[in-house]
Amino acid sequence: MTNMIKVLLVDDQSLIRQGLAALLELEPDLEIVGEAENGDIAVKIVAKLNPDVVLMDVRMPIMDGVAATKEIKTNFPNVKVLVLTTFDDDEYVQAALQNGAMGYLLKDTPSEELAVAIRAVNKGYTQLGPGIVKKLMNQLGKNHIHQSLPPASLLELTPREKEVLQLIAIGDSNQEIAQKLYISEGTVKNHVTNILNRLDLRDRTQAAILAHPFLDYLHKSIGSVDKN
Repeated sequence: MTNMIKVLLVDDQSLIRQGLAALLELEPDLEIVGEAENGDIAVKIVAKLNPDVVLMDVRMPIMDGVAATKEIKTNFPNVKVLVLTTFDDDEYVQAALQNGAMGYLLKDTPSEELAVAIRAVNKGYTQLGPGIVKKLMNQLGKNHIHQSLPPASLLELTPREKEVLQLIAIGDSNQEIAQKLYISEGTVKNHVTNILNRLDLRDRTQAAILAHPFLDYLHKSIGSVDKN
């Protein structure tokens, strides 16, 4: 029997919550365990119901989605948060991800794609909607002085780790990386773990943000890669 993924819906508009619930309940492996109209209520429900994934709106009264995400990830680190909003605002995208969200999608995402994203986030994969990686890079460029040289920790990665990081930076999943490099998903996971540890990063989203300005460097430095 398929393990059910418990989902909490958080949105200040009841019609949106009802619509999402109606669509997602058609999926045999998704269970809507609760709804909340603001972040404060969401945090309290998470404490009681321990959902697997929280679909989190951003702009809400009392406590917004960014603050709620931070509260949830601080107190319930195993709960995955997927931000879902109509606002593809650079600042909110960055803040939500920095506070522990595993992904960010727009509310006009087709229900089939949303269901796929929920399953992926539940497994620990980052999900970023179309154009959002570019927005993150643009925002990063506004907030930070552009580095002309890669950080030392990036230079110290092995050729294979650089190759994996390059594919992470363009948004590939572990499965896609495995297929492109002709290695197993388990081997990809090991490389990702090593990359995060060596770069002192929390997750692959941070890795993608760090690596994206240096894609040309990664591409040129890979050279002849040992496929073992």
